[in-house]
Amino acid sequence: MAASPTPKLNANFPSLDALQHLGPFAVALSGGADSTALLVACATQWPGRVHAVHVHHGLQTAADGFEAHCVALCEGLQVPLVVQRVNAAHAVGESPEDAARQARYRALAEALQNNWGGQIKDMALAQHADDQVETLLLALSRGAGLPGLACMPAVAERHGVTYHRPWLDVPGAALREALRAAGQVWVEDPTNTHTRFTRNRIRAQLLPAWQACFPGFRPMLARSARHAAQAQGLLDDLGRIDLAGVGDPPAIDALQALGRDVGYGFRQGDLSLLLV
Repeated sequence: MAASPTPKLNANFPSLDALQHLGPFAVALSGGADSTALLVACATQWPGRVHAVHVHHGLQTAADGFEAHCVALCEGLQVPLVVQRVNAAHAVGESPEDAARQARYRALAEALQNNWGGQIKDMALAQHADDQVETLLLALSRGAGLPGLACMPAVAERHGVTYHRPWLDVPGAALREALRAAGQVWVEDPTNTHTRFTRNRIRAQLLPAWQACFPGFRPMLARSARHAAQAQGLLDDLGRIDLAGVGDPPAIDALQALGRDVGYGFRQGDLSLLLV
């Protein structure tokens, strides 16, 4: 689908204050509503500062249409674009979603390393409150501890790239409303309706029921994820103190003095305690 003319600058996109301090940065652009909204908002607020990377996964026939949309959109916004093609096919026994995610992050890092002089080290991602809620529910269903319940951080480093998620508190519907107000089109991934994927089942079946019981639940669950992240941060700090006290390599007597739960964490190789 072709992009519309340059969007209206007064469209009501959510705040991007979290990105204000960045120099030149890139936006991960899939062509869907969320990343299209992020690119339009960034490019209209900071013309000349924003670049884009589109990862062509090659997993479905619609992928070429995603790329065409991204090319047209970036041309209209005068945003430099790199298209990175990957083989995201999963191995036997591997989750298709996880394989695609791992391939995508590698491709995003390689795109920044190999383009624009390798000078861009920051990338904005368009995940929002609905994505955070889905991630939290997945973590709960798997019996995750604090690291899992903390969900997606607002800022994280991976493969030498610092990723920024400025809209984790913003509902996905707000992004689509802003795009419509801007007169901007986007593409819909046909696999988003395939309920064989767990995240899609949560989105299509569980979230509507949750909304009926608890209207406005998204920011509340997102806040719970932030609480888990804060608690994990405190445990990390405690782990550093404990590690300094037991020595490296740790002394057995000192480990035993820490108590059963802490000692169990050390024996299991808990990263929050061992910090390796």
